[in-house]
Amino acid sequence: MEIEQQLLNVLEQGLLAFMILVIMFGMGASLTLQDFRLVLERPRGVLIGFLSQFGLMPALAYGLARLLHLPPELAVALVLIGCLPGGTTSNMFAYFARGSVAMSITMTAASTVMALFMMPILLNVYASGFAREVEASAAAMGEGGTFIIPHLNIILSLLLVLVPVAAGMLLRKISLGWAKAAEDTASFTGIIVILFLLGSVVIRHGGLFLQTPGRVYLASVGIGVSGFLFGYGLARIMRLPKRYCRTISLETGIQNGPIAFAIILLSFADPYQSQMLWLAILYSAFIVMTSSFITLFYRRIGTYDWEVHNNERIHQRLFGHDYISPLPVHPAE
Repeated sequence: MEIEQQLLNVLEQGLLAFMILVIMFGMGASLTLQDFRLVLERPRGVLIGFLSQFGLMPALAYGLARLLHLPPELAVALVLIGCLPGGTTSNMFAYFARGSVAMSITMTAASTVMALFMMPILLNVYASGFAREVEASAAAMGEGGTFIIPHLNIILSLLLVLVPVAAGMLLRKISLGWAKAAEDTASFTGIIVILFLLGSVVIRHGGLFLQTPGRVYLASVGIGVSGFLFGYGLARIMRLPKRYCRTISLETGIQNGPIAFAIILLSFADPYQSQMLWLAILYSAFIVMTSSFITLFYRRIGTYDWEVHNNERIHQRLFGHDYISPLPVHPAE
């Protein structure tokens, strides 16, 4: 798949960068230091979430890229998406799916910080082979040049997006009301970013949708869906409560798309930048749709255990923290 012109012009890239800052600022406004302390208080669930986030997802991305025989530059983009930390969108979906919002926020916070260390390692393990394939393909066409995974640029990109996160956390400490407004604005801005990117492509590169091979669409949809399935399965194998399973499932499949945009724009050059950015745009668009469907399904099947959990919380307030509800976790049990 060749994109003859730059996917986004300089003005559009500037607007995208501004919207990324707004989104990450809103993400920070949803976090507190207490969310990070919860990592120590709930280590088992968060560790399983960490394993699914940085263990399963990169491997799934690599496997999908090989299975679908993606061009190597798109395979690098898919692996990059698989290595990303979770996004704030997962917190919203966890709420509607009757999951644990506290765990979702904790996993998002922890994975965002850990990405600084994990992404360079994972990209070196899973994407370096694809990078060599890009170089070999370019050499065969007489283009020459090198295609390397710019680990330092990626770390700097992550540090840059963490600055507005820290600013958002500071705002939350100063004013809870303004922080809530920033959080809501960020959620809305996330949707605007996707619509903006798709609209820009439609106006300037309308034929790109038809030009995109079916395997690229399969990859952009499949990485999120497989993350949902394997994340839920791993949590069930480890015998976590079902509301935690739903949370880990969503946190695994929903990656932080804005960070992907920032890394690609800051770390890669055309002609590869536009192709990688296009895959990230498709993933971001499809993950909203698939997340909505899976959330509706989780909300339906999670009604009973969610009500048992809420009743147990009420009973513990009345009869003490050690009280355990006599109701079975599942009506069939």
